[in-house]
Parts: sequence; structure tokens; C-alpha cells
Amino acid sequence: MIALGILLVLVLLLVVFGLLFRLQILTSIFSGSLTREIGMSNRVNAILMIIFMVVGGGAFAWSFIDNYDKMNPPIASIHGYAVENMFWTTMIILGVAFALTHLMLFIFSYRYQHKDGRRAFFFSHNNKIEIIWTLIPAIVMASLVFAGWKEWTKITGPAPKDSIVLEVMGKQFNWLVRYPGRDQKLGVVNYRLIDATNEFGFDLNDNNAMDDFTVNEIHVPKGHPVLLKIRSRDVLHGVYMPNFRVQMYAVPGMPTKFWFTPTKTTDEMRAQLGNPKFNYELACSQICGRGHFAMKAIIVVDEPDDYVAWFAQQKSFSEQNPDVLASFKQKSDKLVKTKNADAAAVLTPANKASL
Repeated sequence: MIALGILLVLVLLLVVFGLLFRLQILTSIFSGSLTREIGMSNRVNAILMIIFMVVGGGAFAWSFIDNYDKMNPPIASIHGYAVENMFWTTMIILGVAFALTHLMLFIFSYRYQHKDGRRAFFFSHNNKIEIIWTLIPAIVMASLVFAGWKEWTKITGPAPKDSIVLEVMGKQFNWLVRYPGRDQKLGVVNYRLIDATNEFGFDLNDNNAMDDFTVNEIHVPKGHPVLLKIRSRDVLHGVYMPNFRVQMYAVPGMPTKFWFTPTKTTDEMRAQLGNPKFNYELACSQICGRGHFAMKAIIVVDEPDDYVAWFAQQKSFSEQNPDVLASFKQKSDKLVKTKNADAAAVLTPANKASL
């Protein structure tokens, strides 16, 4: 407490000395006894503003051109072109506004540097200018928002009925992926059933879950709609597929979805890029913990016939884990026996007589 009191006293003393110094300067200004020497620093700072504008603008242009291909991976989905057009339309509009305002900032700083005898013109208010610089940005921003909303509702709305359905669940620190089996219906999952083997929490009492299967490598067919059902098991994750222009959060307790149509197989993209090691990637776009870097999964875009062949080779979770299936059957049998015993107890002669 003593140290805190001393610190407060010192701070108050500094404030008092500062106010006294400021008061002395103001008194000198009003009395006309204050002389200010501008010197060369004013001129030097004005020139540095122009140099900074030229050098900084050139460095920005070089960096943008040099990294353009890294920022814009080739598009491999139908909706990706619409998203790309919206992005660059927004960037051009904002870029022009940014360039004009900063040109004015640096040029005006040079043009109107301090000179003795020059006085700033006081411009209080102008209704026309206020309306112009409020109305134009409002119209432009409303147009951009409407275009984005229109495309967003399309790709997050109801998917085509013949879509390939798969579920992606994020957890620290990897992706879990499951497909419906031949019935094309995802079965029930229950978080209470999650363990080291049953990571999805399959409820094998549900017939629809019996043929569901999990994979480490995602396969989708070219030219066919794909519906991603997205969940998180723990924290916020980001389902990010850059080549497909897919970005959707995986939120704990709130399922989300996104559908897209691939347009290029993995082999076609490898040929286009001249890179035989290229793979489409599912990455996490949210820093979700220390192992965030490990949250990657490979996506393979197949020709439709190749996808059908791959799908036919997959084994269901229940087939791969017969012990889990047997455990569910034992629990189901016990439950049935318990219910039958309870029913038999109700229907005993003694109970009938009491009724």
C-alpha cells in the first residue's frame, strides 16, 4: 500500500508539472513573447511523406504481383467462380478508394506543409458533400452485400436431391469423416457413445448407422453435387477447402452445412499445375489449439466411375469393429429381456386378481 501511495503521488506530480508547463506556453502565446523556429525538420518530413508514398506503394505492388498465385489457387468448383468475382469486385472498389484517399493524404501533407503567413481555411459544413460521401458508399456497400447474400444463400441452402452426402466433424486435432452406406442415409450418433474406438459415437441400434463408414481420405466425384454436413466435437474449427472456395465454421452444438460441385479431378489439376504431388486439401482455418497445424485431410476428386468403384470397396464401421457391434447387441438383448420381464410381472395371476 505504501509503494502504491508513493507511485500515485509521483504520477500526480508529473501531471501538475505538465499542466504548469502547458500553462506557461499558452501564456507566452497570448502575450506574443513566444517565438517558434520551424527549421528544416518541417521540410524534411514533408519530403519523407512523398518518398514513403512512392517506396511503400511500389513495395506493395511488387508483393501483390509476386504472391498473386499463392493467394489465388486454381478454382475447382462451379460456385467458386461467382465467389471469386465477388471477391475481386470488392477488392477493386476498396482498392480504388484506398489508393485515392492515401494519395490525398501524402500529397496534401507535402503540398500544405507549414509556411509562415499561411492560414488554414475553416470549412464548417456542406450538406451536398455530406450527402454525396454518405449516399455513394451506402449504395455501393448495399450492392456488394446483396450480391454476397444471394450467392451465400444458394450454396448454404437446400442441396440438390441427388447430392453425395458426407459428414465432417472437427476435433482436436484431426478431422473425422463419415459417409452413409448403400441406403444413402446417415445414421444416428450420440456423443455419450464416443470412445477411443467409436470416435463418431455411432449408435448401432439405429439401422441407418449399420452401413455408415469412416475414412481418412475424402473422395468425391467430379461434376456431382457434394453436401458437407459439418459438426465440431470440442472447440470452434474452420472447414476450409481453398480450391473449392469452401469456408464454413464447425461450431460445437450447432450443425452447419455447405454444398458444392467439383469440376476438376485431382489428376486434371495435377496436369494443369504441372505438379504430380498436388492434392486438394481440407484444412482448419481457425487456430484451435497447439495441434492446429495437424488438422489437414486429403481430398481426392475422382471420375464418377472411379468414385463408384472406391465406394464399393469401403467397409462399414460395424464390419470393421465387430466387438462394438456385439456390445450393442448384448445391451439390446438385455434391454429386451428387462422389458419382457417387467411386462410378465405386470401380467401375473396375483396382479390380475388385484385388478
